Amino acid sequence: MTTTPATTSADQQGALLRPAPAKDAWPETRLGRFLLTAERATGRTFAGYEDAWRWSVEDLEGFWQLVWDESRIIAHTPPERVLGRREMPGAEWFPGATLNYAEHVVRALRERGDAVVIKARSQTRGPSEWTGTRLIEEIGRLQAGYRRLGLAAGDRVAGYLPNTPEALAAYLAAAGMGLVWAAVPPEMGPRSAIDRLGQLDPKLLIAVDGYRWGARDIGRLAELEEIRAALPGTAVVLLRYLEPAGGNSAAQLPEGAEPYEALRAEPGEFEALPVPFAHPLTVLFSSGTTGKPKAIVHSHGGILLEHSKAIPLQFDLGREDLAFWYTTTGWMVWTLMVSSLLTGCGLVLMDGDPGWPALEGEWSQWAVAAETGATYLASGSAYLAACAKGGLRPGGTWDLSRLREINCSGSPLSAEAAQWVYDAVSPTLLLGPTSGGTDVCTAFVGGTFLSEVRAGEMATRALGADVDAWSPEGVPVAVGEPGELVVKQPMPSMPVAFWGPGGAQRYRDSYFHTFEGVWCHGDWLVHTEDGGWMITGRSDATLNRGGVRLGTAEFYAVLDQAPGVADSMVLHFEDGSGMGRLVLAVVPSDPSGDAASLVAGLKTLIRSQLSPRHVPDVIAPVSSVPRSSIGKRLEVPLKRIVLGAAAKDVVDPGVLVDPEGLEATAAAIRAALGG
Repeated sequence: MTTTPATTSADQQGALLRPAPAKDAWPETRLGRFLLTAERATGRTFAGYEDAWRWSVEDLEGFWQLVWDESRIIAHTPPERVLGRREMPGAEWFPGATLNYAEHVVRALRERGDAVVIKARSQTRGPSEWTGTRLIEEIGRLQAGYRRLGLAAGDRVAGYLPNTPEALAAYLAAAGMGLVWAAVPPEMGPRSAIDRLGQLDPKLLIAVDGYRWGARDIGRLAELEEIRAALPGTAVVLLRYLEPAGGNSAAQLPEGAEPYEALRAEPGEFEALPVPFAHPLTVLFSSGTTGKPKAIVHSHGGILLEHSKAIPLQFDLGREDLAFWYTTTGWMVWTLMVSSLLTGCGLVLMDGDPGWPALEGEWSQWAVAAETGATYLASGSAYLAACAKGGLRPGGTWDLSRLREINCSGSPLSAEAAQWVYDAVSPTLLLGPTSGGTDVCTAFVGGTFLSEVRAGEMATRALGADVDAWSPEGVPVAVGEPGELVVKQPMPSMPVAFWGPGGAQRYRDSYFHTFEGVWCHGDWLVHTEDGGWMITGRSDATLNRGGVRLGTAEFYAVLDQAPGVADSMVLHFEDGSGMGRLVLAVVPSDPSGDAASLVAGLKTLIRSQLSPRHVPDVIAPVSSVPRSSIGKRLEVPLKRIVLGAAAKDVVDPGVLVDPEGLEATAAAIRAALGG
């Protein structure tokens, strides 16, 4: 699709960066062809994407039936209807149907045959490439190993694994047999891993001996022993990763564990066990930033159907694509990544530090995308912002000519960073900032090839996602006003429940306590004047200054570009006055610089770029601000620690980039507040 990018000022929020194509260009995209099919099937005419979105939520059953049909879903027993029980939580999708998620992935792999479908790049063991045939063979061998160990449908298989082909094969092998998969990355410490995997009582744990991060070798055998001690009934398989098989690591094999080579020793045919639509496929874990991580159960049918929509339609991925999702195995993006295979798409797997040896070095996401020939990059908004602030020019440094789309998530993308993508990477690609959640393993709002791109905004609501912004009274807020992000009708990938006793009630309490029968996600959502959407922060982190609600994202849009600021965090402490005390924690780019000048400059910048109401009462220099491994700022946990809560009761240190700096940061803010 050919489009002419618009020019814009870098500080212009909402400026047009890429126009929407004319309707005669729709046949050039999978989404466009799907919507033209929908027009013929329904007799409707869509003037644009927004019309199509409205149809998808007004005729929810007709929309999802068409997704089912166009995706060629294999039903071993046919469904009675699209929706049985409609009420949330607990909506019943495609009752009576039996299917298997992995069967659909393997079908696509067989169609690829001996073509390369996996390009794996690892700082630990170097590059490798797997064909579709090779991946199917590995899945079959692992299933033979699972059967030898006595695993049966419903048993849990856990991974303590990096983003490698073996992890992908282990997941698909489990799914094919009706086993339940869960994974955490090996950089997660034993306490964090136990808090997650210990909820599931897994029958099998597949783990690595360690990994390399940049120039550092990080062993994990001692941590594995601690995890094993907390999972006494769990069989353990060790994948020699830090030290290759055949090295001296054989002597270090933990007692009672078997090597990965033994698990996959026997050839086996791929097995696809038909299971009900709601049968558990995988358990994803919440971040653990506001308490013990929630074990969120996702189903075979929910993930299959939702991703059969999202991957080809919202992201436009298909057989000719090579998708590079930068992710760890513990993030919901990894599950989305695997589902790219449903469309025949190939994958780039990367395991390593993208900032090593430098932000513009050979392991940067740009370098890996160029070397592999990726057509799609799913990155983090924080990574793009860091590249922009660092002055990188990826389009001039690397050959990114095959790259046609960049998706980003994890936090809002500023207007300046969005403009930088078009200036410094490519003026013609699609930039699709996206917001969704582990809770639904998909996006609520994002971009499409049929929608325009505006700086600092997300273009659309996802098809089939009846998303809106509501006031506390449960009515839509005015355009331009922040409201609670709600979903008014069920989505197939909403969780089955949370794992464990009382899981159904905990699920209800997490999303349906604010509005009866309506999903409330916990984000502030704004519908902009030009039709786009913005996430302005977590609703529980929103600042209330004299009755005016201020979203944290608007602060960061300014601060992320501010000279002299390496990182920042905004907190608000109520004091009964109505205004409260607004605190800005700042990590100076130069810790030895003039702090007074930095503070004065930031106050002037915020006053001029935002408003006098936004100017902090206190600016506290700190050595770090708490961020999760995917770049999210963790305002609420830090605020609670400043107010006196114990860090161990508030946040899981395993999700923090710098857990050692948390208490020091809280102490610095406490001191700046005079207490």
